[in-house]
Amino acid sequence: MAVARTRSVALVGVAGRTVEVEADVGNGLAGIHLIGLPDTALSEARDRVRSAVVNSHYPWPDARITVSLFPASLPKRGSQFDLAIAVAVLGAAGVVPAERIAEPFFLGELGLDGRIRPIRGVLPSVLGAAQHDGDVMVVVPSGNAAEASLVPEVKVVPVGHLRDLVEWLRKGEIPPTPEAEEPVEPPQSGMSPEVDLTEVVGQPVARRALEVCAAGGHNLWMLGPPGTGKTMLAERLPTLLPGLELDHALEVTAIHSVAGVLPSSAPMMSRPPFVSPHHTATTAAIIGGGSTIVRPGAVSLAHRGVLFMDEAPEFARHVLDALRQPLESGRVTVSRAAGSVTFPARFMLVLAANPCPCARAEDQAESCTCTPTVRRRYLGRLSGPLLDRIDMKVTVVRSSRRELLADRQFVETSKTVAERVLVARERAAKRLAGTPWRLNAEIPSAALHADYRPPAAAMRPMTSCLDSGALTARGLDRVVRVAWTLADLAGKDNPGEDETNAALGFWLGVRS
Repeated sequence: MAVARTRSVALVGVAGRTVEVEADVGNGLAGIHLIGLPDTALSEARDRVRSAVVNSHYPWPDARITVSLFPASLPKRGSQFDLAIAVAVLGAAGVVPAERIAEPFFLGELGLDGRIRPIRGVLPSVLGAAQHDGDVMVVVPSGNAAEASLVPEVKVVPVGHLRDLVEWLRKGEIPPTPEAEEPVEPPQSGMSPEVDLTEVVGQPVARRALEVCAAGGHNLWMLGPPGTGKTMLAERLPTLLPGLELDHALEVTAIHSVAGVLPSSAPMMSRPPFVSPHHTATTAAIIGGGSTIVRPGAVSLAHRGVLFMDEAPEFARHVLDALRQPLESGRVTVSRAAGSVTFPARFMLVLAANPCPCARAEDQAESCTCTPTVRRRYLGRLSGPLLDRIDMKVTVVRSSRRELLADRQFVETSKTVAERVLVARERAAKRLAGTPWRLNAEIPSAALHADYRPPAAAMRPMTSCLDSGALTARGLDRVVRVAWTLADLAGKDNPGEDETNAALGFWLGVRS
């Protein structure tokens, strides 16, 4: 009777939890038994592991094999435990030294021929393993080597076949590492690199609103007929944002890795993501969900980036209202019978909408024929509580030929605007040094009025609207945050009355 132990990692949301894999080879009816709350995919590992070991030309123990996954109370899902189970069984059978497999972490799915296939969620798994003290070694599939290597101070051992791994464990020779590919530019979050803000003419107020949103991390709603540039503006917002800092980049990359949408050729997400779901998306697709394995939704895939919802009134109302909680907290919790999973979801929300279902402008030859009731019902899908969480509201209108020609001389490139955005963000970061916040939009209400309240003269326009009922308490907070961003863009130490008036106008709604 022999027992061997090794380690793997289970994913709970985007957090990695260490799992100890024990294998016991003893007397009894021949077979392999898995215990420790495995799901269906993990239960099928018995056949995959046995075929991989046999086809790699190693003996399979003709005995009763019991594999335990500790902690037993933690649900285990997926096929990433295949490699750890195979190594533990081979260690208990004496094929590999048991002491060599006790410390490393093993991650990977096994093919029936012994190949070690890539898995999703490698980056958060390695981050979970890196939390242990001492030297940490993680064995991963060759296809995940670049992603796993993003975690510093962790020794990553890439392997492509079970036989190479066994020979390394036997002889101590590092298996051959695949040739390094040429470095590839990190993905630009699904956005074409040719887009630039200079392509949007005739909407100077909307371009200014875009700059303010980028500088402070604010939400934006654009209302207007088709052809006025709403989608073009939203698609160019990521070009104004600075690159992700290392900790944010790892956080964003981990989410995309868990979702299985991280390109293998560019494992690091160094640019803010841009996510634009279709209006037929369900609540689970937007917020996250799943019956067995909970996956992040669009709000989490847009973390530290932009979530753009074009034709917003076409989304189901309950889908739009589900955005209210993550907009406030910066995270989303998905609860299922098996437990709850929390994903980060701090994003900039950009909504675009037509004024009515027919989408005809009033100045067209065939003007809008929608009745006031139809218009109210159409825009009523955007509930008041949701719009109350939108910092800036802009109505975009069609520009005449003269206006388009005149505006061309004032259009700036994305690079020029991005430089001002970066300076404004640096001013905000300096002011917020020593706090957990980095953008004006992240400052909570208590700190906003205790430490960052504008002077009394600057607050006067907002308090007047608050007294008249035109502004809610939540709206007041959002106006103050936008005022701080306008002050940062203007190079001022505190927002003045000009900034608060402009911020209040953006919140109430301005016409481009």
